[in-house]
Amino acid sequence: MALRAGVHTTEGKSIKGWSMLIAAGSAGAYGLRGRIALAVTKRTLPGRMSADPVAEMPDGLHAAICGSGSPLPDPKRGNPCVAVIAGGRVFIVDAGERASETLNRMRIEPGRIEAVLLTHFHSDHIGGLGSLTIQRWVAERSTGKMRVIGPPGVERVVAGYNEAFALDSGYRTAHHGEAITPSATAGMAAEAFSIPEDSASVVVLDDGGLKVTAFEVDHSPAEPAVGYRFDYRGRSIVVSGDTNYSPTLVRVAEGADLLIHDALSPELTKLVEDAAGAAGLAARAKIFADIPDYHASPGDAADAARKAGVRTLVLTHIVPPLPLKGLEGPFLGDARERFTGVLWIARDGDLYSLPAGRDEVERSNLIGRGPGA
Repeated sequence: MALRAGVHTTEGKSIKGWSMLIAAGSAGAYGLRGRIALAVTKRTLPGRMSADPVAEMPDGLHAAICGSGSPLPDPKRGNPCVAVIAGGRVFIVDAGERASETLNRMRIEPGRIEAVLLTHFHSDHIGGLGSLTIQRWVAERSTGKMRVIGPPGVERVVAGYNEAFALDSGYRTAHHGEAITPSATAGMAAEAFSIPEDSASVVVLDDGGLKVTAFEVDHSPAEPAVGYRFDYRGRSIVVSGDTNYSPTLVRVAEGADLLIHDALSPELTKLVEDAAGAAGLAARAKIFADIPDYHASPGDAADAARKAGVRTLVLTHIVPPLPLKGLEGPFLGDARERFTGVLWIARDGDLYSLPAGRDEVERSNLIGRGPGA
């Protein structure tokens, strides 16, 4: 028994000794890893902070997807947001949650933003306005309050955000000073437009060779709801906002190079509705039963693109989320048969470039993911 106890004790000491050596080795490895990480960060951070992909874009139109999702939780997609870039000028169409974070990951300098254009006032299209406004306010290039352009109701949204962030802005000015965070330029400035009764569209900006046209879409009961067409140097981009199949959109989008259209799969949404019902979640099932009646399906968007004669169709505001890449086929359904041009499913970080004087639409991704579907 004594011998066994001694052996046991010796083995215990041996094991303890090895454990200490392993622990020391691990600590050393983590320390080395930390020093390497710090050195890499120190070397690369200045370049990352000074990166300006907008300055490197050729003259023309570009659309950067800063949110391709919906109100439904999706780790791969933020809420709706499109940055349209014309000759180095940046305009944001809608600013859902995570918009400013995705723009930062894409290295699009918030100080370049000239205005935000809202399509309508659902929460997933305005939920990121506060963060975006703060990011722009403190940016190097920023001048003046952030312009927020939209149909009637935009004044109320902007007033609410300005009031909600008034204390925050005051704290930041007190902390950083008027030279860095001037109180006079904190917050947003609303610019409302109305579409004449005898027309379904109106030009809301015509400046420096860029023309932006707002047009009515059908997202009832969310009214007013609009989309936007951007024309610059012979290239054109149309952003649908949220809508059913819209004859007005088809007319306004005629001959456009790129149509960015919202899309909901009724078939996949029905699967979610049925699953919610089976789980006893009646309210959630009712919501999923309701939403297909005010969004276009991928096939509807394909029909609109075909009838408008657009070159390229990009589907965004993806409902429901697609956690598996294999679901992209069922999501599209017969959309590729109904539109024979180029059709892509948007992903956060996607950049669609339309250089002036050319016909093609080039696709890349500013946050490192591949081109996708």
